[in-house]
Amino acid sequence: MANTYTQIHIQVVFAVKNRATLIRPEWKDDLFKYMTGIIQKREHKLLAINGVPDHVHILIGLRPHQSISDLMKETKIGSMNFINDSGLTKSKFSWQDGYGAFSYSRSHISRVIKYIQLQEEHHKKKTFLQEYTEMLEKFQVPFEERYLFKPVL
Repeated sequence: MANTYTQIHIQVVFAVKNRATLIRPEWKDDLFKYMTGIIQKREHKLLAINGVPDHVHILIGLRPHQSISDLMKETKIGSMNFINDSGLTKSKFSWQDGYGAFSYSRSHISRVIKYIQLQEEHHKKKTFLQEYTEMLEKFQVPFEERYLFKPVL
């Protein structure tokens, strides 16, 4: 694709299955490095990654040679296997089905990066469900409550 020029910035958000708080501070950096490797191996540009115990935010400069759905499938399966194979949790780790993907113009990138970097602070004020619902509404993404990420059981 030598003659193809794009600028596609996507923030992806996805949760631990049942929004369980399984991502531990002592290994989350290793998880994020692993996810970064998957994304960069597919020649996408990782701009920011962070999360809290029940979900992850990733900002990507997406190359058009791979769909978001294929990249997310690969990232979620690969990182799930990394967590399980490394024995980082006592029980089997899984990601919730689905994800949210939101596009941004170049002028918004620095603000989105800062937002992702400050996830821990942000979630002292808002729950994940509040945050996610607000994102869907802000981007005017139609949704049904029953299909939102399931709450912690």
